Formats: sequence, structure tokens, C-alpha cells
Amino acid sequence: MNHHKAAAQIRSSRRAQAAQSTIARESVHPVDLHVGQQIRIRRMQSNVSLGDLGAGIGVSLQQVQKYESGKNRVSASMLYELANCLRIPVSKFFEGLPDPETSREPLHVMEIDDRIAYISTAEGRRLIEDILLLPPRVRSRVVALVSSIIDDEMKEQTDVAR
Repeated sequence: MNHHKAAAQIRSSRRAQAAQSTIARESVHPVDLHVGQQIRIRRMQSNVSLGDLGAGIGVSLQQVQKYESGKNRVSASMLYELANCLRIPVSKFFEGLPDPETSREPLHVMEIDDRIAYISTAEGRRLIEDILLLPPRVRSRVVALVSSIIDDEMKEQTDVAR
């Protein structure tokens, strides 16, 4: 088996493990989860910290985290305050959801993509900010280096598993 195929299989396995870790979120209504994810995405796009958003809407940083995770539902008035603070239309929080008027399918909202979740961390943002300071030619070399490291790691894991 070539290294790229092995690396892809291990990445797929890691995604499956991440999906299992979301079992605790199953009690969260899919719309609440989606709206929370949209709050996080829109906050990041606006370059607003958790603390600043909390202060702007009159709640704690921890409460904003609970809204973003879907653990706490966001009331209509709070959605309005969030939209006002982020200077976006309230409808942005519902983008990507099927239209209830035309959709008869049960609602299944996908878990936020691992890449977006990583970008929302301090480490992810710092990585992207630093990468963007590099010239394009150097950026592509960094990507090649990271891919090479991943291939080596996957090979080592495959060798250990034998």
C-alpha cells in the first residue's frame, strides 16, 4: 500500500473517531447546532473575540461558547443582538439549512468541518496569519513539508501496526 493511500485511510479513521466524540451532542437539536456553528463562523469572519462578542451582547465569554457549541439555545432576541453586534442580517445564522416550506426530509445538520473548527482555535488562527506573511513560493514549500511529515508519520504508524 502506498504512503498516500495509508495516510488518507488514517485521516479517514481520525474523522470517524471525531464523529464518535460528537455523540454527546446528539441531544442538541440540529438547528441549534447549526446556528451555533454559524455564530462561530460569523464571529471569526468579523475578527471578534469571544470576550468582545459577549461584552457586546451582555453575556459572559462562557455563554458565547455555549451558544457556539449549541449547548445553550439562542433566543430570538439574542439572535437579533448577535446579528446587531456582528453587523450582519439575522438570516445569516440560518444559511445552509433546508427551507422548511419546501423540504420534507428529516433535518440532519452536518458537524462543523474539522478544518473550520481548527481555524477557530488560537493556534489555527496564528498558523494562518503567519503563513499569509510568507511569499506564495515559500507557502507552497511549507505545504509540501507538512505533507511529507504526514506521510512519514503515517508510514511509522503503519510499520508499528504490523
